[in-house]
Amino acid sequence: MDKPNKNRSIFIAITVFFIALFVYISYDMSSRTTAPWNKPKQLNRALPGATPDADSLLLDSLLEEVK
Repeated sequence: MDKPNKNRSIFIAITVFFIALFVYISYDMSSRTTAPWNKPKQLNRALPGATPDADSLLLDSLLEEVK
């Protein structure tokens, strides 16, 4: 009768370890990546002066006037 309880506790321990590992890997991946809408900010932080702070031609990426 002691065998099923031991197997169950091993299963629970492995499940908790797997979930903790998955949460850690997910957090690590999310902290190393940049959302697409933050890419210009990341480039400006990595290489100051690489991108202009303002649009010098007063045009956005779709060639429409910025008001």
